[in-house]
Amino acid sequence: MTLPAHALVVTVVHHPEDARIRHRQIASLLEAGWQVTYAAPFSGYGLPIPPSTEQLRSIDVPRAVGTARLASMRAARALLDRRGDDHDVVLLHDPELLLAVGSFHHPHVVWDVHEDTAAAISLKPWLPAGLGRPAAWAVRRIERRAERRHHLLLAEDAYQSRFRKRHPVVPNTTRVPASPPPPDDPRVVYVGHLSRARGVHELVELSRLLAPSGIAVQAIGHADQAATAALTAPSSQVDWLGFLPHDEAMKHVDGALAGLSLLHDEPNYRHSQPTKVVEYMAHGVPVITTPLPRAEHLVTSVGSGVVVPFGAPAVGRSRAGSRGPAAASSDGSCAASEVASAVADVVLALQADPVARLRMGTLGHRHAADHLDWARRSGEFVSRLGAIANAPDR
Repeated sequence: MTLPAHALVVTVVHHPEDARIRHRQIASLLEAGWQVTYAAPFSGYGLPIPPSTEQLRSIDVPRAVGTARLASMRAARALLDRRGDDHDVVLLHDPELLLAVGSFHHPHVVWDVHEDTAAAISLKPWLPAGLGRPAAWAVRRIERRAERRHHLLLAEDAYQSRFRKRHPVVPNTTRVPASPPPPDDPRVVYVGHLSRARGVHELVELSRLLAPSGIAVQAIGHADQAATAALTAPSSQVDWLGFLPHDEAMKHVDGALAGLSLLHDEPNYRHSQPTKVVEYMAHGVPVITTPLPRAEHLVTSVGSGVVVPFGAPAVGRSRAGSRGPAAASSDGSCAASEVASAVADVVLALQADPVARLRMGTLGHRHAADHLDWARRSGEFVSRLGAIANAPDR
């Protein structure tokens, strides 16, 4: 089979330096000799548009933020009409783009399914109250239409249940360094988007608890409006570095006492493997995670870290796996304190036991190198995209 030469990769939501899009998928295509046009919201994230090279051309598109999504979808559609037919494959990374693609009839449109969009919609702070269920229903309708009209790639095998057919899975593995440093620095690190549901209040409280010990709490990633307020409040001692390109973020993971994954028990997280857990293991850092099923199974089966319980749910809220009712404020501050206290105990124990933390880091790194290295999966991704490009027109 002759490999196709051109791919048009489009996102209006994700950061242009997104690890899955830019540092895994596009990097693999370039390494395999493809030519790529990358349309992303560079200016929307305050970035310059990178100069084009022989293999990679970058195009700026408006960023979809909150309820301001129409301009970005229109721009994406105009781009598809103008440039789509010049490419063998059109790879879309946002469910919003399924609306933008509309009557666009390129035979090889691929939707890369990053998350359970219908479950995630309830966590969007910009969605008006009462619209969560109708929005989730609409998303499911859009997904079913996309399955009929386009090719799908899934980031998680668990996403198969949302669709009628089986689709290829391109998991969120990572590039595994050969010899990461030992986890001896007096700091713990979080990498990823920052929000209430992803544990920002727990990070703030943890920074206060660990301050007397001299252990820093570092956070790397974009924050929504509420998370920004929490991170910059006078009570916060979190060293928030903002968003960093993937390679730079991983340099801050190297050597940390522990990597944190304090996601809440939300529907969108229950069947996913947090990429940050895989990244911490790849860099030889012990993992501290809440008991989301896949994260808990990975960490406990490998011996690469410690699982801490979810905090008590807010009054009136039902949550699978809760251990009984408990009072909590509406912003979850009591629950955050419970989780932060448990995490602080683990961190202090790791600080006092270099043998244990080195063992966890070593086991995690070894498992990641054997089973979770993107270098072992990148060829499969390129081959699948090539097969789609050469498939009969849909």
